[in-house]
Amino acid sequence: MISMKTHLAATAIALALACATPSAAQRIVYDPTNYASNVMQAARALEQINNQIRSLQNQATSLQNQARNLAQLPYSSLQTLQGNLGRVGSLMQQAQRVAYDVQAIEREFRQNYTVGAGASDAALVAQANARWRNSAAAFEDALRVQAGVFAGLNGGRTELGKLVGESQGAGGILQAAQAGNQLLALQSQQLTDLTAMIAAQGRAAALEQADRAASRTQAQEQFRRFMDRRQGYQAQSVEIFR
Repeated sequence: MISMKTHLAATAIALALACATPSAAQRIVYDPTNYASNVMQAARALEQINNQIRSLQNQATSLQNQARNLAQLPYSSLQTLQGNLGRVGSLMQQAQRVAYDVQAIEREFRQNYTVGAGASDAALVAQANARWRNSAAAFEDALRVQAGVFAGLNGGRTELGKLVGESQGAGGILQAAQAGNQLLALQSQQLTDLTAMIAAQGRAAALEQADRAASRTQAQEQFRRFMDRRQGYQAQSVEIFR
Protein backbone atom coordinates (compact mmCIF):
# COMPACT_ATOMS: atom_id res chain seq x y z
CA MET A 1 0.00 0.00 0.00
CA ILE A 2 2.75 2.48 0.81
CA SER A 3 4.59 1.79 -2.42
CA MET A 4 1.35 2.26 -4.42
CA LYS A 5 0.70 5.61 -2.76
CA THR A 6 4.25 6.71 -3.38
CA HIS A 7 3.97 5.76 -7.03
CA LEU A 8 0.72 7.68 -7.44
CA ALA A 9 2.20 10.80 -5.79
CA ALA A 10 5.24 10.70 -8.02
CA THR A 11 3.02 10.38 -11.05
CA ALA A 12 0.90 13.37 -10.00
CA ILE A 13 3.96 15.53 -9.38
CA ALA A 14 5.36 14.57 -12.78
CA LEU A 15 2.08 15.54 -14.47
CA ALA A 16 1.98 18.85 -12.62
CA LEU A 17 5.53 19.67 -13.62
CA ALA A 18 4.76 18.69 -17.18
CA CYS A 19 1.78 21.06 -17.25
CA ALA A 20 3.64 23.92 -15.58
CA THR A 21 6.80 23.80 -17.73
CA PRO A 22 6.36 24.97 -21.40
CA SER A 23 7.58 22.84 -24.20
CA ALA A 24 10.52 23.75 -26.42
CA ALA A 25 8.11 24.67 -29.31
CA GLN A 26 6.20 27.14 -27.05
CA ARG A 27 9.38 28.78 -25.73
CA ILE A 28 10.10 32.42 -27.15
CA VAL A 29 13.58 32.72 -28.56
CA TYR A 30 15.20 36.26 -29.07
CA ASP A 31 17.49 36.45 -32.09
CA PRO A 32 19.43 39.78 -32.22
CA THR A 33 20.54 39.31 -35.84
CA ASN A 34 16.99 38.69 -37.10
CA TYR A 35 15.70 41.66 -35.12
CA ALA A 36 18.28 44.01 -36.63
CA SER A 37 17.45 42.77 -40.13
CA ASN A 38 13.76 43.42 -39.58
CA VAL A 39 14.47 46.93 -38.30
CA MET A 40 16.57 47.74 -41.36
CA GLN A 41 13.87 46.48 -43.71
CA ALA A 42 11.27 48.60 -41.94
CA ALA A 43 13.55 51.65 -42.14
CA ARG A 44 14.10 51.14 -45.87
CA ALA A 45 10.36 50.76 -46.44
CA LEU A 46 9.70 53.99 -44.51
CA GLU A 47 12.36 55.82 -46.54
CA GLN A 48 10.75 54.63 -49.79
CA ILE A 49 7.38 55.90 -48.59
CA ASN A 50 8.90 59.28 -47.69
CA ASN A 51 10.54 59.49 -51.12
CA GLN A 52 7.24 58.75 -52.81
CA ILE A 53 5.54 61.44 -50.72
CA ARG A 54 8.21 64.00 -51.67
CA SER A 55 7.91 63.00 -55.33
CA LEU A 56 4.16 63.51 -55.24
CA GLN A 57 4.60 66.89 -53.54
CA ASN A 58 7.11 67.96 -56.22
CA GLN A 59 4.74 66.87 -58.97
CA ALA A 60 1.90 68.80 -57.35
CA THR A 61 4.09 71.91 -57.10
CA SER A 62 5.15 71.52 -60.74
CA LEU A 63 1.52 71.25 -61.84
CA GLN A 64 0.65 74.36 -59.85
CA ASN A 65 3.51 76.26 -61.47
CA GLN A 66 2.44 75.10 -64.91
CA ALA A 67 -1.13 76.15 -64.24
CA ARG A 68 0.11 79.54 -63.04
CA ASN A 69 2.36 79.95 -66.08
CA LEU A 70 -0.50 79.05 -68.43
CA ALA A 71 -3.03 81.35 -66.75
CA GLN A 72 -4.41 84.05 -69.02
CA LEU A 73 -3.93 87.73 -68.18
CA PRO A 74 -7.24 88.91 -66.71
CA TYR A 75 -6.98 92.34 -68.39
CA SER A 76 -6.96 93.17 -72.09
CA SER A 77 -6.46 96.61 -73.68
CA LEU A 78 -7.18 95.35 -77.21
CA GLN A 79 -10.58 97.02 -77.48
CA THR A 80 -9.23 100.40 -76.36
CA LEU A 81 -6.27 100.22 -78.74
CA GLN A 82 -8.48 99.23 -81.64
CA GLY A 83 -10.81 102.12 -80.82
CA ASN A 84 -7.94 104.61 -80.87
CA LEU A 85 -6.60 103.27 -84.15
CA GLY A 86 -10.06 103.29 -85.68
CA ARG A 87 -10.68 106.89 -84.65
CA VAL A 88 -7.44 108.22 -86.13
CA GLY A 89 -7.82 106.02 -89.23
CA SER A 90 -11.31 107.39 -89.79
CA LEU A 91 -10.00 110.95 -89.57
CA MET A 92 -7.32 110.14 -92.13
CA GLN A 93 -9.92 108.69 -94.49
CA GLN A 94 -11.98 111.87 -94.22
CA ALA A 95 -9.27 113.86 -95.98
CA GLN A 96 -10.92 116.56 -98.08
CA ARG A 97 -10.31 117.30 -101.76
CA VAL A 98 -6.76 115.91 -102.34
CA ALA A 99 -6.88 112.52 -100.62
CA TYR A 100 -4.03 110.15 -99.77
CA ASP A 101 -4.12 108.51 -103.17
CA VAL A 102 -1.37 108.65 -105.78
CA GLN A 103 -3.71 108.74 -108.78
CA ALA A 104 -5.91 111.41 -107.20
CA ILE A 105 -2.84 113.55 -106.43
CA GLU A 106 -1.50 113.21 -109.97
CA ARG A 107 -4.90 114.13 -111.43
CA GLU A 108 -5.24 117.16 -109.16
CA PHE A 109 -1.74 118.41 -109.97
CA ARG A 110 -2.33 118.10 -113.72
CA GLN A 111 -5.58 120.00 -113.39
CA ASN A 112 -4.77 122.81 -110.96
CA TYR A 113 -1.03 122.92 -110.27
CA THR A 114 0.23 122.98 -113.88
CA VAL A 115 -0.09 126.39 -115.47
CA GLY A 116 -0.59 126.05 -119.20
CA ALA A 117 0.28 128.79 -121.65
CA GLY A 118 -2.99 128.25 -123.50
CA ALA A 119 -5.24 128.50 -120.46
CA SER A 120 -7.59 131.43 -120.28
CA ASP A 121 -7.41 134.05 -117.57
CA ALA A 122 -10.62 132.70 -116.08
CA ALA A 123 -9.09 129.20 -116.00
CA LEU A 124 -5.99 130.53 -114.23
CA VAL A 125 -8.15 132.20 -111.60
CA ALA A 126 -10.16 129.00 -111.16
CA GLN A 127 -6.95 127.03 -110.70
CA ALA A 128 -5.73 129.48 -108.07
CA ASN A 129 -9.02 129.19 -106.18
CA ALA A 130 -8.85 125.39 -106.32
CA ARG A 131 -5.31 125.40 -104.96
CA TRP A 132 -6.30 127.68 -102.12
CA ARG A 133 -9.23 125.44 -101.21
CA ASN A 134 -6.92 122.40 -101.27
CA SER A 135 -4.46 124.05 -98.90
CA ALA A 136 -7.19 125.24 -96.55
CA ALA A 137 -8.80 121.78 -96.47
CA ALA A 138 -5.43 120.11 -95.85
CA PHE A 139 -4.67 122.36 -92.87
CA GLU A 140 -8.15 121.68 -91.51
CA ASP A 141 -7.59 117.93 -91.87
CA ALA A 142 -4.24 118.21 -90.09
CA LEU A 143 -5.86 120.02 -87.18
CA ARG A 144 -8.59 117.38 -86.95
CA VAL A 145 -6.03 114.57 -86.86
CA GLN A 146 -4.07 116.40 -84.18
CA ALA A 147 -7.26 116.80 -82.15
CA GLY A 148 -8.00 113.08 -82.53
CA VAL A 149 -4.52 112.11 -81.39
CA PHE A 150 -4.74 114.49 -78.44
CA ALA A 151 -8.12 113.02 -77.47
CA GLY A 152 -6.50 109.59 -77.13
CA LEU A 153 -3.62 110.72 -74.91
CA ASN A 154 -5.54 110.43 -71.65
CA GLY A 155 -6.78 106.97 -72.58
CA GLY A 156 -3.25 105.95 -73.55
CA ARG A 157 -1.87 107.05 -70.19
CA THR A 158 -4.61 105.14 -68.38
CA GLU A 159 -3.93 101.97 -70.38
CA LEU A 160 -0.21 102.32 -69.77
CA GLY A 161 -0.72 102.48 -66.01
CA LYS A 162 -3.02 99.45 -66.03
CA LEU A 163 -0.69 97.35 -68.18
CA VAL A 164 2.35 98.22 -66.07
CA GLY A 165 0.41 97.20 -62.96
CA GLU A 166 -0.68 93.95 -64.59
CA SER A 167 2.86 93.14 -65.69
CA GLN A 168 4.24 93.74 -62.20
CA GLY A 169 1.55 91.56 -60.65
CA ALA A 170 1.76 88.78 -63.26
CA GLY A 171 1.53 85.36 -61.64
CA GLY A 172 3.18 83.38 -64.42
CA ILE A 173 5.21 83.50 -67.61
CA LEU A 174 2.17 83.70 -69.89
CA GLN A 175 0.64 86.61 -67.99
CA ALA A 176 3.94 88.49 -68.04
CA ALA A 177 4.33 87.83 -71.78
CA GLN A 178 0.76 88.95 -72.49
CA ALA A 179 1.24 92.13 -70.47
CA GLY A 180 4.48 92.82 -72.36
CA ASN A 181 2.77 92.23 -75.71
CA GLN A 182 -0.02 94.63 -74.81
CA LEU A 183 2.53 97.26 -73.79
CA LEU A 184 4.18 96.83 -77.19
CA ALA A 185 0.78 97.11 -78.86
CA LEU A 186 0.11 100.36 -76.98
CA GLN A 187 3.48 101.70 -78.10
CA SER A 188 2.72 100.70 -81.71
CA GLN A 189 -0.64 102.46 -81.51
CA GLN A 190 1.02 105.63 -80.25
CA LEU A 191 3.60 105.44 -83.05
CA THR A 192 0.75 105.00 -85.54
CA ASP A 193 -0.95 108.11 -84.16
CA LEU A 194 2.31 110.04 -84.45
CA THR A 195 2.79 108.82 -88.03
CA ALA A 196 -0.74 109.87 -88.95
CA MET A 197 -0.22 113.32 -87.45
CA ILE A 198 3.09 113.79 -89.28
CA ALA A 199 1.50 112.62 -92.53
CA ALA A 200 -1.38 115.07 -92.17
CA GLN A 201 0.97 117.95 -91.38
CA GLY A 202 3.28 116.98 -94.24
CA ARG A 203 0.33 116.83 -96.66
CA ALA A 204 -0.78 120.31 -95.66
CA ALA A 205 2.74 121.72 -95.94
CA ALA A 206 3.32 120.04 -99.32
CA LEU A 207 0.07 121.42 -100.76
CA GLU A 208 0.93 124.88 -99.49
CA GLN A 209 4.38 124.74 -101.09
CA ALA A 210 2.88 123.42 -104.32
CA ASP A 211 0.38 126.27 -104.29
CA ARG A 212 3.18 128.79 -103.88
CA ALA A 213 5.16 127.29 -106.72
CA ALA A 214 2.12 127.20 -109.01
CA SER A 215 1.17 130.74 -108.01
CA ARG A 216 4.63 132.02 -108.97
CA THR A 217 4.36 130.26 -112.31
CA GLN A 218 0.88 131.69 -112.81
CA ALA A 219 2.09 135.19 -111.94
CA GLN A 220 4.86 134.90 -114.49
CA GLU A 221 2.40 133.72 -117.13
CA GLN A 222 -0.02 136.55 -116.38
CA PHE A 223 2.80 139.10 -116.47
CA ARG A 224 3.94 137.72 -119.82
CA ARG A 225 0.46 138.02 -121.20
CA PHE A 226 0.18 141.52 -119.89
CA MET A 227 3.43 142.53 -121.60
CA ASP A 228 2.53 140.78 -124.88
CA ARG A 229 -0.68 142.72 -125.41
CA ARG A 230 -0.43 144.99 -128.40
CA GLN A 231 -2.10 147.98 -126.88
CA GLY A 232 -0.41 147.66 -123.54
CA TYR A 233 -1.60 149.64 -120.63
CA GLN A 234 -3.39 152.94 -121.33
CA ALA A 235 -3.91 155.43 -118.60
CA GLN A 236 -7.42 156.72 -118.17
CA SER A 237 -8.65 159.70 -116.31
CA VAL A 238 -10.56 158.93 -113.18
CA GLU A 239 -12.68 161.41 -111.27
CA ILE A 240 -12.39 160.92 -107.56
CA PHE A 241 -14.17 164.04 -106.33
CA ARG A 242 -16.77 166.08 -108.07
